Amino acid sequence: MFIDARSLSDNTSLNADLAIIGGGPAGITLARAFAGSDVKVALVEAGGLEPDPGVQALYEGESIGIPYPLVGSRLRFLGGSSNHWGGYCRPLDPIDFEARDWVPHSGWPFTIDELRPYYPPASEIVEVAPGYYNDSDHWRQEIGDMPRPVTGRMRLQFVQFSRPTHFGTRYGPELKRADNIQVLLNANVVDIRANHDARRAERLSIRTLSGLRHTLSASYIIIATGGLENARTLLLANGGAGLGNQHDLVGRYFMEHPHLVGFGEIVVADLKRIPRIFRERVPDQGRSVQVAFNPDYGFLRERRLLNATFMTGVAGEYRQPPQSPPADARAQAHTDMLLAARRLLADGDGPVKPQDPDYLGLWLGIGCACEQAPNPDSRVTLSQQRDRFDLPRIRLDWRLGEQDRRSLVTHMQSLALEFGALGMGRMALHVEDDGLWPAQVSGGSHHMGTTRMSDDPTRGVVDRDCLVHGMDNLYVAGSSVFPTAGSSNPTLTLVALALRLADHLKERMR
Repeated sequence: MFIDARSLSDNTSLNADLAIIGGGPAGITLARAFAGSDVKVALVEAGGLEPDPGVQALYEGESIGIPYPLVGSRLRFLGGSSNHWGGYCRPLDPIDFEARDWVPHSGWPFTIDELRPYYPPASEIVEVAPGYYNDSDHWRQEIGDMPRPVTGRMRLQFVQFSRPTHFGTRYGPELKRADNIQVLLNANVVDIRANHDARRAERLSIRTLSGLRHTLSASYIIIATGGLENARTLLLANGGAGLGNQHDLVGRYFMEHPHLVGFGEIVVADLKRIPRIFRERVPDQGRSVQVAFNPDYGFLRERRLLNATFMTGVAGEYRQPPQSPPADARAQAHTDMLLAARRLLADGDGPVKPQDPDYLGLWLGIGCACEQAPNPDSRVTLSQQRDRFDLPRIRLDWRLGEQDRRSLVTHMQSLALEFGALGMGRMALHVEDDGLWPAQVSGGSHHMGTTRMSDDPTRGVVDRDCLVHGMDNLYVAGSSVFPTAGSSNPTLTLVALALRLADHLKERMR
């Protein structure tokens, strides 16, 4: 059932067994897990069924570290940020869960084996099942032969792409039909009130932009509002006193996947040397898949590096302007590289001889996502600025360190070595290893770590079951609980974690 909070009488009191704050991938997955049961579920969504500029403006705030788009990186209507999700799906790697002695604050409270049973149903939910993310033999059989890495630095994995799944559109009708689920739209949770000793969350204070106020009482409450807003919600909770912040950890360890634009490209003399799956998404049984280069685990351990993912795709072609030199030094360098590549990358029959004499070759663009090391000074706090409900806005201080930069530069160099060793192309790098972060760094709208998971309450906000330390019934869902970020898009893993949390709650509610 859908209910617009603006249509209720002012000061309406609602009740549920389970209240879920946030109608994005985590919140919708949790609600669906209880559909048809005897558990009365209230899914509280701040937006409506369509985007609204006034609602979206509630995401405004301050970015005081690396410049970051607080409004554009999130969407505030049913389906949440899945409404602009690119559909990239791959599990985290086993090494991402480990406590690595070269990565401070690393280590999940469990291994990947804890999530393995949940990745297949999560793959179903995001519509990429069955998942063959690490199965080179499967993709060679389905798509054709492809080269195997030879340098010992890189390995191949596979990214499967959802359509992508917009959770509100895809699963909204199912939620609407469920007799035991109420989806409360246009309902902004402005406070979570706890009992006298702040051990039990009792009710939500809800406001609408039209000026109405409501309350929702529930036996169990889950915050699933995204990696930035989850932290803000806890900091604002209990009348501004906060919940779960006994050790000043809420909002700390904000992580992204650093992306660089234009850091390099691969020049290719002969496209026949590049398997299709290396240069574009390949359709397969209603899905699509593309190869990704990831660092070899042994190389990560040997060099004490963070994880990373690189993908390549055809981005353009080089042509020799008739009777005129290239316009700049970079273009001349590309021309020289391509002329060399045409000789060095020749087939057994001799040099490449394209029909167009001005054609020099193609270039592959490179997309990267590098793991960021957990950093307690990279964090979300509350701003002095206020929103329309007179609540403090978010203040984000995103920071990257030397370990992040060194890992990314090393992996770029490894990718260049791999392409050259495979005889597929030559890579031009435009990032200097000068100890400085390039100005073009940005994020992937992947917000992680601000309510990190640990069995030790002095090292994390939630425990292994995503229960807020010191609380009896308040949980957090989503990528904000990730202790480390890995280099995979977080959507598939946060859906798997939501399914695991649903099983935990079902056991508690028996």
